[in-house]
Amino acid sequence: MNTTLIQQPASHPTKTRLAPTKVANETFLIHDHAGEGHAPVLVPLNAMVIRGAEPVVVDTGMMENQDWFLEDVFSIVEPEDIRWVFISHDDVDHTGNLNALMAAAPNATVIVNWFMQERMGASLGVSPMRQRWVMDGERIDVGDRTLVTVRPPVYDSPTTRGLFDPTTGVYWASDAFATPMLTPVRDVAALDPMFWDEGMLMFNQYVSPWITMAEEHKYQATVDRVQALGASFITGCHTPVIGRAHIDQAIAATRRSNTAVVPPQPDQAVLEQIQLTLAG
Repeated sequence: MNTTLIQQPASHPTKTRLAPTKVANETFLIHDHAGEGHAPVLVPLNAMVIRGAEPVVVDTGMMENQDWFLEDVFSIVEPEDIRWVFISHDDVDHTGNLNALMAAAPNATVIVNWFMQERMGASLGVSPMRQRWVMDGERIDVGDRTLVTVRPPVYDSPTTRGLFDPTTGVYWASDAFATPMLTPVRDVAALDPMFWDEGMLMFNQYVSPWITMAEEHKYQATVDRVQALGASFITGCHTPVIGRAHIDQAIAATRRSNTAVVPPQPDQAVLEQIQLTLAG
């Protein structure tokens, strides 16, 4: 793992900047997070780059982190070499820098789907001539590998597709396997195991409250589908890297998430604490 810590500029006085982490061969996690300096916990906000024969950027982060995001991506691959930009779903933490990236990468095609471009409307500033529509369960030939779209068991948008690379065993889980952090970390191995387990249970229900209403066998079948991939690494927008040694725990927590009792979401009292921190 790359352990370089990049100093933050004055425009980000309270945010720690982590350089991209090499997860597997030609595969890099682009780090970001929210909440540092004013919230009780931090939330990861990651993206990913697959630097193969036809380089792929996976999700595009938050717009307010645009400078760092583009710098990190272009430190791995030249803008004109990017061929694909895969968007797992249409939330702003996955699409924030899509238009800027596509403007800077003239040879790139964005991989979305019909419903995603419908939901994004005018905020998707990319011509249909530069789009490809891919649904769950489809394959994407990117030259030296074929990627597979596999929807995670936990998601908050009907447009969601995860992305599996059989060449490296890396599965991009979009919003699944999410966890808070107390400080920025690259790998879940740096988290307290109980904190991580409880964090996944909590975030899974926050992201997908419907899982508590799903029929047990139907929900477990969606977890089976991801487990059957035999992934070596799980990455996602809201989690540090999950390596092989921790994948079983991540799968087990996801299986329990539909019946777990989790803390309520932050309320007005938490907002008032944040306001005091910002005001002080």
